Amino acid sequence: GRTGGVYVPPFKLAMMREQMAKQGKHTKEFQRMSWEALRKSINGLINKVNVGNIKNLVPELLQENLVRGRGLFARALMKAQLASPGFTHIYAALVAVINTRLPENGELLLKRVIFAFRRAYKRRDKVTATALSRFIAHLVNQQVAHELLALQLLTVLLEEPTDDSVEIAVAFVKEVGQLLEELSPQGLHAIFERFRGILHEGDIDKRVQYTIEGLFAVRKAGFEDHPAVPPELDLVERSEQITFELGLDDDLQREEMLDVFRFDPDYEQNEKMWVAIRKEILGEEEGDSDDDEGEDGSEGDDESGSDDE
Repeated sequence: GRTGGVYVPPFKLAMMREQMAKQGKHTKEFQRMSWEALRKSINGLINKVNVGNIKNLVPELLQENLVRGRGLFARALMKAQLASPGFTHIYAALVAVINTRLPENGELLLKRVIFAFRRAYKRRDKVTATALSRFIAHLVNQQVAHELLALQLLTVLLEEPTDDSVEIAVAFVKEVGQLLEELSPQGLHAIFERFRGILHEGDIDKRVQYTIEGLFAVRKAGFEDHPAVPPELDLVERSEQITFELGLDDDLQREEMLDVFRFDPDYEQNEKMWVAIRKEILGEEEGDSDDDEGEDGSEGDDESGSDDE
């Protein structure tokens, strides 16, 4: 059946959850409600992230159960990024920080982004493929993804060049070129030789040829207008980052069942486990209230105005 059709004010939702908590956290109704609160809170926080608040938002996000909400986290990020590709570098920085603490979350997101790019490219959906390639570029810039993925993606785009594939490749190199220049200069050189060959062949539209010429100028300037990681989003030491060597052709498990509510017979035990993980991550004092297993994001309910699923 349909869900989410009825609007319940946050205070009423909190009251209902309190009543259910008294009946016990093992009830399906209580767990479903906590799941909804978790979903809304993760969506609300991701929808309001920006350069100015990202550092403060990370601890807020880590108050939510991101182990239980791994699928919700990936889904909310992908939805936000496709809606606002101009914020891609911010979303990638957020993933980079969470990934050092909870690498399963970073890996799931990367798998889904690669899979979605492959699908969009196959369907010749240029707008979506361009946006997703931008996400891949910034995940490479943040070293959540390996730079070989970037070279692999460019090889595919330029293998049998079309106007669209070349345009996607040009936009992609602008975003990731500075990092490739540093980590794989030979690989980047080979890509620019391929671009030179495409110009020489002259089979693509004049307008697209101009974008390639523009890209050569961007490279000559050292990609200065396209920094791999702007200083204000350089939040993780490179040595601390966990980099996934996923390829474009890998068999990727998207684990979509993580996005839907499922009853958890060990709910309380798993919530306690998350509280322990969270305390370790945030370095919370033992003196903090331990009685907050099930608080999954109640305080985030009123922040989900931009989430209208």
